[in-house]
Amino acid sequence: MKFLRTYRKSIKLELLTSILLVISTISALFMYNSYLKDTYVYIFEKIYIKEGFSLHMFINDFLMSIFFLVAALEIKHEILHGNLSSLKKASFPFIASLGGVIIPALIFILINKNTPFLSGFCIPISTDIAFAIGVFLIFAKKMNPSLKIFLLSLAVIDDLVSILAIGIVYSLDVNIIYLSIAFLITFILIVANKIFKINSTTYYLLAGICLWYFIYLSGVHCTISGILLAITIPTSKSNGMSTLERLQKMLVPFNSLVIIPLFAFANTGISIIYNVDTVGANTLIYGIILGLCVGKPLGIMLFSFIACKLKITEKPKNISWAAVFLVSLIAGIGFTMSIFVSEIAFSDNITFINIAKMSILLSSCLSIISSVIVITLFDIGLRLKRHNKTSIINKYYIS
Repeated sequence: MKFLRTYRKSIKLELLTSILLVISTISALFMYNSYLKDTYVYIFEKIYIKEGFSLHMFINDFLMSIFFLVAALEIKHEILHGNLSSLKKASFPFIASLGGVIIPALIFILINKNTPFLSGFCIPISTDIAFAIGVFLIFAKKMNPSLKIFLLSLAVIDDLVSILAIGIVYSLDVNIIYLSIAFLITFILIVANKIFKINSTTYYLLAGICLWYFIYLSGVHCTISGILLAITIPTSKSNGMSTLERLQKMLVPFNSLVIIPLFAFANTGISIIYNVDTVGANTLIYGIILGLCVGKPLGIMLFSFIACKLKITEKPKNISWAAVFLVSLIAGIGFTMSIFVSEIAFSDNITFINIAKMSILLSSCLSIISSVIVITLFDIGLRLKRHNKTSIINKYYIS
């Protein structure tokens, strides 16, 4: 019963996050395309936390590090105790996610080879967990509850790949000294966990701020600090709850209700009618839209189907291929992560960033519309059989 209470709280939080995301996006678009544009620009570009570090940078570099810490804690928990804790549980969503990353990236690269947009090939590889789960929950009564677990597993693996891509592909001019200090802090935290059994959340959060600072100075994208910190967090229980669980309890609501909506508000301020050479930007637009709306579903379906045929993995028995196809369409909602990557990939060209953001918004809308159509057409194929409806989670995933 405790699990079910936690499950219901998670659903409410995810749905509220999705609503706030929509409100934040609409508000940003309204402000940027009205007489409030100068106010919007002033808030995020002219207000400085410290010299050379604007409010926009604070959100994208510092607060998003917390976002990635939360994502990494979720990944760690799933690997140790949840949907990714065994080969049987992890193989199907892992292979599907692999296809959902490789095919969109290849489509973008093929369309944008020999263009100045090539560095954006990581834009269409991600899935926005909050929006994706929000769409799922709107139609939850029509669908197999096990699909939510599959979608979450897929999105979590996508996040891991995106985080690694950001750290590897978009880190330039690395300062080895600062990076070495960051790794030393990580090593000290591991020792504190494994040798001295320190379980204080305050200790790890303060050390995490130091870790973020030196990663930031090193030139490696500072969101990687969230991953490194998550690796060091203790998972052994103390007073009934582990440090990892206490951090999740503390950070997940802040991440969902503050960081994600604030990021959307700060980064979707774009001109709806943008005066740009559309012919010159066509490959970027097509690369993002086709990558997310076509590449994601194609990669997920192709890789998972072939892997099942080759007996590499096994599709959960009470999830139909129509249901897997629906999840693949929902996974095309890249939004938050895709916008974040576009900010990094084209950091020196505001025109490219705006074109990418418009393409991401359009892609997300197309993915949502296509998902609704599939839900309407394949309603029966997306449900559990009547005698299985009392089961909240497919036994394939939760043992």
